[in-house]
Amino acid sequence: MKEKWEEKRIFIVVKTYPTPSTKYTEVVCTAGVTDDGDWIRLYPVQFRDLPYERQYRKYSWIKANVTRRTEDPRIESYRPDPESIVILGDVDTSEGWRQRKAVILPLTKESLEEIAILNETHRVSLGIFKPKEVTSFYIKPDEAEWSPKQKAILNQMRLFDTRHKNVLEKIPYSFHYQFTCSDPKCRGHDLTIIDWEVAQSFRSWRHKYDRESLLKKLEEKWLHQVFAPSRDSYFIVGTHHQFQTFLILGVFWPPK
Repeated sequence: MKEKWEEKRIFIVVKTYPTPSTKYTEVVCTAGVTDDGDWIRLYPVQFRDLPYERQYRKYSWIKANVTRRTEDPRIESYRPDPESIVILGDVDTSEGWRQRKAVILPLTKESLEEIAILNETHRVSLGIFKPKEVTSFYIKPDEAEWSPKQKAILNQMRLFDTRHKNVLEKIPYSFHYQFTCSDPKCRGHDLTIIDWEVAQSFRSWRHKYDRESLLKKLEEKWLHQVFAPSRDSYFIVGTHHQFQTFLILGVFWPPK
């Protein structure tokens, strides 16, 4: 069956930290909102292989040719043509937060429970909601190195890459939030966050601080600053393709 391609205008909301892929060598999952006001997932994106002029930032408008990922049951999943990506502009002016809220917040649901029900009934796999209370941001030790299979993929990629980009760093921790929702049925949640920005915070600070200070610095940023009383903060979540469990893809935290 011939693939059906269509051009879409997309407001980029979150990007995940890259992961090795057997099929695509190294990939990023991107979530955004179309100019029709619908969620869209762009996958796979070999982001670090894109020319600089196509490496879109968070809160950028882009246009791209996309086609439905028929092998993916999640209704928002599309595969982009990387050659078609054009960055239309960033929303980072003094009016930036107002413009971002106008695009993103109409999609807000009441709770993770509501999004989970939509996932069961309509295969909805992306959503945004405001948690009732965020009680913890914490870090768990993870594998310090990529698996042998993942290393082989990354090493093979280096052999054929003439640009000598940096080897994808394995983050030796996973990052987690504990929180409750406003839904009366909520018994509390403990979800992993896979946002590129969280991983970059770790990478930026790991050489400046000892382990204990680093953990405190990360908690200060991703709990106390992001969920400060002066902020109107929301979780953006999506399901894992294989396991269908929810992950936090990013945090939207405009000022009140």
